[in-house]
Amino acid sequence: MTIFIDADGCPVVDLTLKIARELEIPVLLICDTSHRFEREGAQTITVSKGADSADFALVNRVVPGDVVVTQDYGLAAMCLAKRALPLNQDGMVYTNENIDALLLFRHTARKIRNAGGRLKGNAKRDRAVQDKAFADALRKILLGA
Repeated sequence: MTIFIDADGCPVVDLTLKIARELEIPVLLICDTSHRFEREGAQTITVSKGADSADFALVNRVVPGDVVVTQDYGLAAMCLAKRALPLNQDGMVYTNENIDALLLFRHTARKIRNAGGRLKGNAKRDRAVQDKAFADALRKILLGA
């Protein structure tokens, strides 16, 4: 098992590394050239900048049972298709049961924005609450509980 992190804009990189170190699980950070990530205890793969280049690089490496930390619904869907275990930075586990609704929401929101409409943005991330939810979910996945 490996933990893959879609590192572009991920607020839980250090928390993930801490948990992975405790459980002796390897971590792979994937980012594009517009972001620079070097963390002790993780291997970093930097891919050329381009639409979804980091996502495709990650999907091409993931195998069944790997854990993927991402906030990208499209990437989560591709990881589910490869039988990986995608997890949102706020502790939500992506599943075959919830991914279609999430993708539909994303599509509908894009259509509204493209038509000139506006949507209320996400609430500001409450780091204490959401980091705890993420850490609990990650440990549960990693320990098979």
